[in-house]
Amino acid sequence: MSATTPARRKPKARPTKQTAHTPALLASMLRIRRFEERCVELYSAARIRGFMHLYIGEEAVAVGVNEALTEEDAVVSTYREHGHALARGVPADAIMAEMFGKTTGCSRGRGGSMHLFDASRRFYGGNAIVGGGLPLAAGLALADRMTGRNQVTCCFFGDGAFAEGEFHETANLAALWGLPLLLVCENNLYAMGTALDRAQAQTDLAMRAASYGMVSWAVDGMDVLAVEDAARRAAEGVRAGSGPHFLEMRTYRFRAHSMYDPDRYRDKAEIERWKESDPIEQLAVRLRRSGELTDKALAALEQRVAAEIDAAVDSAEHAPEEPVEDLLRYVTSPVEEAS
Repeated sequence: MSATTPARRKPKARPTKQTAHTPALLASMLRIRRFEERCVELYSAARIRGFMHLYIGEEAVAVGVNEALTEEDAVVSTYREHGHALARGVPADAIMAEMFGKTTGCSRGRGGSMHLFDASRRFYGGNAIVGGGLPLAAGLALADRMTGRNQVTCCFFGDGAFAEGEFHETANLAALWGLPLLLVCENNLYAMGTALDRAQAQTDLAMRAASYGMVSWAVDGMDVLAVEDAARRAAEGVRAGSGPHFLEMRTYRFRAHSMYDPDRYRDKAEIERWKESDPIEQLAVRLRRSGELTDKALAALEQRVAAEIDAAVDSAEHAPEEPVEDLLRYVTSPVEEAS
């Protein structure tokens, strides 16, 4: 190994009952939920502007999948990426500052809700284009394979992106070239306002993905432990050289597509039925039954999360705006003077 090549960290060990691992999963999901609920309040007060897409209800997917990845693996996300970024380790204050459009944001305030980015954590962003992250993920995976790095690129996308050409082109090339790519489809049953069964003749997305020669299966995306187990198996398969893997996470968003969406295309009873499978509540019940969680411990966790989010909001509010003279920076490449 050369002096310039960093030592590769091993994937996180499979957890045991003694590691307090499961309560940590609950804390991660709760952190995402409370962060986004605060964002709703701030957006309603016009302190956050622009488009904003909430992840509430889908937290188990982001948390479970990221537990199966190493720091050297890459993550490519969608425009509904607050949960992915937080689970990946992007600090809450950097994300909140980005929501406020401040220079301390993870994208220097230039991206906002849909374009979170942190190269230091190999988090290659949200992407406002439906399916736009898929070919980027294929490129990252190809680069890793060509340079001999035993790393996984994980790409999150929704069921709406499954219908886009980018998915099918990426899936075909990834299988053809044996790329180290983990494709995670967050199937929340609605592509914006269009129900899956109104747009797709075959709604078993895992079965369709398998037609490209990839290892594929469906997962209960409302169960963080099931998600983590599936993601570990898939990541291990990718890392072992068996080519791309596809996971269809069957999940549901409790909120509308975006803050601008009146959400008139879903029956309210359907939403309430899915809320009975709330991933946070499910895990909390399981932990209570096993004696790993008490009401006092949960209250303390809520206080820690609230304090972290309060600090993030305060930091964002006091962070500097970008000066007017810098507004054209990064828009074009600097002109190099001739020597």
